[in-house]
Amino acid sequence: MIAPERIEQVVAVVSRIGVNAQTVQALRESFDELHFTLCLEDEVGVREPYRELPGVSLYLVGAGASGCAALTDDPAEASGLLLATHA
Repeated sequence: MIAPERIEQVVAVVSRIGVNAQTVQALRESFDELHFTLCLEDEVGVREPYRELPGVSLYLVGAGASGCAALTDDPAEASGLLLATHA
């Protein structure tokens, strides 16, 4: 589970400094209980993001029924965040 307040803290960081590999590393260090993944938006496929920010879409990642990572819309099921940059 990711508390909505925690997601807002991540959003604040990304909104303030943008997103790149260094940002993701800083997020991993600051929010060590969360998993972060960085990719390009076109690698996600057709899916509505949890949050849309300038230059980046934020998706929630949780464990699917098989135990493999899967996108979710429910913060209660999420354990990580996918940051997808716009081209």
